[in-house]
Amino acid sequence: MLRSLLRRHSTSSSAAAAAVPLTSPTFAIFGANTGVGKTLVSAGLVASLLAYPSPSPSTVAYLKPLQTGFPDDSDARFVFHRAPALLRRLPVAGGGVATRLVASNHTLFPSPAVDPLPERQDAVFNYGVEGEGEGEGEVAAVEEKALVCRTVYAWREPVSPHLAAEREGMPVEDEEVRWLVDRWLAEDGDGGGEVWKVLETAGGVASPGPSGTLQCDLYRSSRLPAVLVGDGRLGGISSTLSAYETLLLRGYDVGSVILEDRGLSNDRFLLSYLRKRVPVHVLPPIPEDPKDDLTDWFSESSSAFSSLKDGLQSFHSRRIQRLNSMQKKSKDLLWWPFTQHDLVPVDSVTVIDSRCGENFSAYKVKDKKIVPQFDACASWWTQGPDSNLQIELARDMGYAAARYGHVMFPENVHEPALRCAELLLGGVGKDWASRVYFSDNGSTAIEIALKMAFRKYACDHGIIVDSEKDTRSEGSVQFKVLALNGSYHGDTLGAMEAQAPSAYTSFLQQPWYSGRGLFLDPPTVYIKNKTAHLSLPPSIWHEQLSFSSLTEVFCKTRDTSSAAKLYVSYISQQLSQYAMSNNSEHIAALIIEPVIQGAGGMHLIDPLFQRLLVKECKNQKIPVIFDEVFTGFWRLGVESASELLGCLPDISCYAKLMTGGIVPLAATLATEPIFEAFRSDSKLTALLHGHSYTAHPMGCTAAVKAIEWYKDPSTNSNIDLDHMKLKELWDGALVNHLSLLPNVKRVVSLGTLCAIELKAEGSDAGYASLYASSLIRQLREEDNIYARPLGNVIYLMCGPCTTRDSCTRQLTKVHRRLQKLS
Repeated sequence: MLRSLLRRHSTSSSAAAAAVPLTSPTFAIFGANTGVGKTLVSAGLVASLLAYPSPSPSTVAYLKPLQTGFPDDSDARFVFHRAPALLRRLPVAGGGVATRLVASNHTLFPSPAVDPLPERQDAVFNYGVEGEGEGEGEVAAVEEKALVCRTVYAWREPVSPHLAAEREGMPVEDEEVRWLVDRWLAEDGDGGGEVWKVLETAGGVASPGPSGTLQCDLYRSSRLPAVLVGDGRLGGISSTLSAYETLLLRGYDVGSVILEDRGLSNDRFLLSYLRKRVPVHVLPPIPEDPKDDLTDWFSESSSAFSSLKDGLQSFHSRRIQRLNSMQKKSKDLLWWPFTQHDLVPVDSVTVIDSRCGENFSAYKVKDKKIVPQFDACASWWTQGPDSNLQIELARDMGYAAARYGHVMFPENVHEPALRCAELLLGGVGKDWASRVYFSDNGSTAIEIALKMAFRKYACDHGIIVDSEKDTRSEGSVQFKVLALNGSYHGDTLGAMEAQAPSAYTSFLQQPWYSGRGLFLDPPTVYIKNKTAHLSLPPSIWHEQLSFSSLTEVFCKTRDTSSAAKLYVSYISQQLSQYAMSNNSEHIAALIIEPVIQGAGGMHLIDPLFQRLLVKECKNQKIPVIFDEVFTGFWRLGVESASELLGCLPDISCYAKLMTGGIVPLAATLATEPIFEAFRSDSKLTALLHGHSYTAHPMGCTAAVKAIEWYKDPSTNSNIDLDHMKLKELWDGALVNHLSLLPNVKRVVSLGTLCAIELKAEGSDAGYASLYASSLIRQLREEDNIYARPLGNVIYLMCGPCTTRDSCTRQLTKVHRRLQKLS
């Protein structure tokens, strides 16, 4: 019954990882291989921790999550018996202070094949009390300590857990194991004193768990500092270093390496090779006589275990000191983007220890805990990996760095760049693009796109007569863009010129800004009171329309609607008026964020309006640029937002999700006619634009992995194979409930995005608004959601692989908060 209850509980709470208190130094014992003595190290470390009076811990908790060969072989039982046995051989330290050790050992989930059921063991061991143990001198005080040993899952057959689970009919999901480990990590000691925790893994670093997941991956979400038990046998140098680098590749910190001396001087080589990166401890040879109870060996090893304990204590102290200092140092040393530092109190700075999939591991200075926080802004819209993809990306990028480093790109080719280009042209560029131009971020991708579009326009309209001549010297030509109010295309100077006036382009930010464009007022769509509304700007019409659902909004049958006629009239009128009043100026490119304007406030632009705008520009031979830096790669539920618009660009820009957010990379895709506009026998007509890190092999490698991962149903369960789009991630009923709240002005829910504009007036609205500050603080501090607002707009953003359950959990927290504020 208990097992059934816990299994249901663990599965339902799988994404709600527990906080890890750093007041309890906790280490995971990993092995370079099976049979290297992990349990001996665990027992010796536990005994060393308990051997001396304060400030040593009052409680040591040992956990063996996975045990095979049970009950004949029980590592928890071994630690339960051997740690006290070693203590008995040690003198009572501290001038007459004795120890009463209260120990317990029990198993939670034995396999049905285990018979009889494992026993629970309890015992009290006295050292230096009433003549027991090896104590000397008078006893001035008795200090009580506790040793708590546990086994979670146990199988009879002495094989790898994945085989034992299969053969004995006791499968265990990864989330069950993680949930129970999290609960153990969150426990405090019964006595209220310092607690140390030791988790011993099964087999080697890369040995599989019961589901087949490697041990190093199974426990990655907790990211416990590791003690690596090396291999002193022949070939042990290789296995130890391989295990060490495997842990580093997954983001673990290795506190110490410890291994048995087999007379091969493995320790000397490891000390030399690892240098100052990690301390290496050496244990004396382990007796091979099965009758030897190892008591003498433990005594002989006590100095090594004491050094190990001291080293781990020092490691833990340094970690805490650094984490505690980071908030103040960040305020003194860093200059954050898009941040007014005077509005950020020191204690509100989020200290991020690591990341696993969609969650930050944030350090709470006051509580001294590592707390998982859902990254609700997808780290500025870049993040797409679940924890599995994160591991794959790290591995592939390590390979690319080792193989290539970086190589300059002009007139060269390497496999990652070529493969990435093939995937882009067969995916987001399918059926229209033929060329890929790599750069390093979204803003520079836009700059490149503008250069491409302007050249194409100049060629098509007879403005370039002599390719060697710069006609601007005659002052006869000025190129401008057609764009939308509320747009945002990046922070570089050219990209800012292609967007409408906003807080980002004000004199305080960009004194050079002139706004080189014609900026139209776009109609927007949003949800309020469970209904999809179309808001038309006064320049088009003075009324609002409504739809039964967002599906109707994207339906191409609207192309013949009354709204379409209004849009065509408005677009034609604006272009005609501009042409008549600006004889020397040319609208030489259309640039839009398809469907969603991101930084402008997460507005859903009516796809009909954008589709008709594209059509009109193509009729007038104005090149069309899609800024898909934000919207590309499943952000809106489809691989490219052009699928939602039902039309194609001439040029399109991609970044952010393209690499899974793990490294910067951008790509500008173009049609063959665009490319042809730059071809000639003169280098002066080539596209003279480039970056030192163009087509960086690591970035291209990451993009290849991410692009393939997102669209493969075997790696992304959210893919709807029938329609090749993401399944609905945000609960529709919950979105509708949000839209009913009186303090909510509008909701936009599409693909991986759910945005909520709070009802605010005057200075409380807009990008500079602090209206959402208290709500954001509560979400971060109390609900473990890391959110960052766009003025009075808050939003939740997940990745293409995020489960619907996880999305529902986060949205429920936001709904609860808004209900309390309404």
